This record gives sequence, C-alpha cells and structure tokens, in this order.
Amino acid sequence: MPVPAINLTNQFLIAMPGLGSDAFSGAVVYLCEHNANGALGLVINKPIDITLKNLFDKVDIELEREDIAAAPVFFGGPVQTERGFVLHEPPADGEAAYTSTLAVPGGLAMTTSKDVLEAMAQGHGPRRVLVTLGYSGWGAGQLEDELGRNSWINVAAEPSVIFDTPVERRYDRALGLLGIDPRMLSQEAGHA
Repeated sequence: MPVPAINLTNQFLIAMPGLGSDAFSGAVVYLCEHNANGALGLVINKPIDITLKNLFDKVDIELEREDIAAAPVFFGGPVQTERGFVLHEPPADGEAAYTSTLAVPGGLAMTTSKDVLEAMAQGHGPRRVLVTLGYSGWGAGQLEDELGRNSWINVAAEPSVIFDTPVERRYDRALGLLGIDPRMLSQEAGHA
C-alpha cells in the first residue's frame, strides 16, 4: 500500500532531543517547500558570527539601515553554506517582486537573488527578514523517513516565532505551539 503524500510546506520542523546531527541539534527549521521531490527549509534559531553589516560589506553593498546592521546572519543548514537566503514576509500588493523568490503557499517568501539585499540596503524591501547562509535539504522520502524515526516533530509555522521571538526562545516557542513543555521531552524515541 503506498504511503500517502504529506506536505509540510509552511511548517516548523522541531528537532527532537537526541537527533544525532550536530547541525540540527536543537534546531527549528522553517520549511519553504516540501513535495514528492524532497524538502527545503531554513534553520531559524542558529545565529553565526556574522552580522548583516558584515555580509553586506562582503557583497559590496552599502547598508544604510542602522536598525538591521547588527542583526545576526543565521546558519540555514548544511547545504550551499556560501549562498545567502532571505526569509521575509511576502511582498505587499503593488510591491515589486525580486528576481528569484519562492512564495511559500500560505506563508512567507524566500529570496536568493541579490536584488532583495540591494532593496534592503536602501531602506526599501522587506522590513522583517531573517538572512541565512546555507539551507537544509532532504531528498525524496528522506524527511518522511526522519519523521518516522521520531527525529522531528512538526507544527504549523507562526511568523512571530521567526521575527518577534528572541533567538534563544525560538525552540521553546515552537514547541509551545504544540502545547509541549521542552522539559518533558525524552532523549529516547519509541514506537508502540
């Protein structure tokens, strides 16, 4: 009997305690895309030692917005760690789109083209952003397999967790969307 397809686009993946990978230990991943070919997401709670000002300097763009200059860049995942990804609210009606943007159905938008950085630098563009280097990717059936092994739990994404919650509280807030207290999680996975 074929396994029914699931679509976790616009959901959080929350790493369970004991997930073997250091890259994903304690991670919350926002899933931008999930289909029969695999999944793509961005870790939203692992800042790295680069600020947006540093990043803009590296790509030769002068950042004029002091309000975001000190904001951290995040580890988005272990794939293409030299490439930038900008998670942001979808453009408002009448707002220009960017060259390479994935609109997440019912959710946010993820842009990989430099024009979003140029717009941000000049004070235009998305106001609420999370910028990552790298992304998290799964091949066909890989994420479903990891879910079956209790490596992750999922919940509908809430943008306030990404944009309004301090980094150190995002894991607990994401679990809270399920009504789970992180202290109650076990390191052991089990099946009935």
